[in-house]
Amino acid sequence: GDILAAVEAEGKRLYPQPEVEFNLTGKIKDGQIRVDQGVVAGCAGGTFENLWTMAALLEAAEIGTGEFALSLYPASQPINLELINKGAAAKLLQSGATMRTAFCGPCFGAGDIPANGMLSIRHTTRNFPNREGSKPRDGQLATVALMDARSIAATAQRGGELTAATELEVTPVSPVEYQFDRDVYRKRVYEGFKQADPSVNLKYGPNITDWPQMIPLPDGLILKLAAVITDPVTTTDELIPSGDTSSYRSNPLKLAEFTLSRKDPDYVPKVKAFACLEQERRGWADGKPLVSELQELFRAAAAVTGEPAEKLIGVTGLGSAIFAVKPGDGSAREQAASCQKVLGGWANIALEYATKRYRSNVVNWGMIPFTIDPADQEKITPDAVLYIPQIGAAVRSGADQVQAYLLPKGTPVQLRLENLTAEERKIILAGSLINHYAN
Repeated sequence: GDILAAVEAEGKRLYPQPEVEFNLTGKIKDGQIRVDQGVVAGCAGGTFENLWTMAALLEAAEIGTGEFALSLYPASQPINLELINKGAAAKLLQSGATMRTAFCGPCFGAGDIPANGMLSIRHTTRNFPNREGSKPRDGQLATVALMDARSIAATAQRGGELTAATELEVTPVSPVEYQFDRDVYRKRVYEGFKQADPSVNLKYGPNITDWPQMIPLPDGLILKLAAVITDPVTTTDELIPSGDTSSYRSNPLKLAEFTLSRKDPDYVPKVKAFACLEQERRGWADGKPLVSELQELFRAAAAVTGEPAEKLIGVTGLGSAIFAVKPGDGSAREQAASCQKVLGGWANIALEYATKRYRSNVVNWGMIPFTIDPADQEKITPDAVLYIPQIGAAVRSGADQVQAYLLPKGTPVQLRLENLTAEERKIILAGSLINHYAN
C-alpha cells in the first residue's frame, strides 16, 4: 500500500490537471491489489518458452468473467505455429486468455491500450511514460507495471488478484524443444537479396510520401531554440510519441506533426513558423524582398561578425534546435531525430547524450550533436536565437568546438563538437546520410 500511495502521489505531481484522475490506492480491495489487465507481448515477452509455461500454469484454470483480461502476443508467426502444433494455444484459449497475432503493439501503445484508470501488468520490452497509449492531455491515464510472464499467469489464475509466481504450489513445468518452421516465412516473404529488379515501380498510397529535400550544411546557421527540456533524461518516446503516430510512419511530414506533442505542444508550431522564414531567405536569392523579421535577424548577426548583412543572408541557413540535458534514452526509433529534421532541425544541444544510437541518428539526419559546459546551461532559454557563424568550416576542418552567439545581444556560447568521426562530419556536411550516399 505504501508503494502504491507513493506512486500515486508522484503521478499527481506529474499530472496536476483536474481532468486527470489518478487513483492507484483504490486498486486495493480487501487487502489485495486488484489488476485490470495482463499482457505478455513482443520480442521480450512473447517467447515460446514464456507462453508455453503460461499454458502449463493456466491449464484447467479459469480467468473468469470479471474485469481482468489477459492478452498474449507471440513474438513471431513461427512461435505462434509451434504453440498451436504443441497444444499450448488451445490451453491458453480454454483458460479465457485472448491470443493475438504476432505483433508488438502493446510495446508502443498500439494494442490493448488500457482504459482510463486501469492498472495493467505487462511482460513487454519497455515501460516509459504513456508508452502504453495513455493521453493525459485528453484526461486519459492508465498505469502499467512490468512483471514476469509466470507471475502474470499466477495473477490470471486468481482472476486479477496480484500474485507472484512464487506463491503458487505447482508442479515444475516440463521443458519442451522449440522447432522452428522456416516455411512460415519461405512461403510468404519475398527474398529479394541480390535479385534487384529496377523495372518494378514502387507503389505509393496517399499516406506514403517521399522525404522532403534536405540541403547541405550552410556556411552559417541561425537556430531557434524551440524546446528547452531540463529533465534529467529525455526519452525517444517523449521526442516522438508511439501509438497512433505509427500510422504515419511512411509519411514523414505528417509524422513530424507529433514531435514533442506530449512534452511541449508548442514545439511544432514554433519550428514551422521559423522554417517559413528560411523559405523567405531562400526566396531572397530570387529577388524577393526580405521580411522585416529576417532583416532584424541578419542585422544582429552582422553586428557580431562585422560582415555585411547582405553577404550573410546568402550563406546562413535558418533552422531549429532543441536543448535537453540528456536526450535519447529508450527505444532506438530514428524518427526521434528524423522528425526534427523534416521540420527544419539542424542541431541538438545537450550536456551529454543518453545513448550512442540516438546521437548517431541525430548525425545521420544531418543534425549536429552539440554539447555544452554545464555552466553555460543557464544561457540556453526557450525561444532564444543562436547564431553560429562558420559552422560549415568548423565541421569541415575537424574543429572540436565552435563559438556561437545569442541574438540580438551577441552573448557568446561555446558549443562543442565532441568525438565526431571523419565520416560523421561528411554526413553532417551533406545534410543527411541520404544525401551522403547519393553523393
